[in-house]
Amino acid sequence: MGTKTNADISCRADIELLISSFYQKVLKDPLLKPQFEGLDIVAHLPVMYDFWSSLLLNEHAYTGNAFDKHLRLQLSVAHFKHWLQLFEETLDELFAGEKTELAR
Repeated sequence: MGTKTNADISCRADIELLISSFYQKVLKDPLLKPQFEGLDIVAHLPVMYDFWSSLLLNEHAYTGNAFDKHLRLQLSVAHFKHWLQLFEETLDELFAGEKTELAR
């Protein structure tokens, strides 16, 4: 995993650390891993970097519709809650601050 910076998310490298660290957990997680089988993670990560950079850093890098794509997944409430738990855990491990709370 990444190294805690004790600083807030402030640049694209921070976004890449957050998302890469998070997906490392997701792809090892017994509940979530099966939901992501077949995902081309090499192609997916840059899209996620763009999405989060757009949201948190106002980079306007993402132009897709993340919500439509995720509606097609067969995720239960339990899957989504666990996904959120891992995401927040990753945030807490790496960052602290206003942008971190916005990501949460």
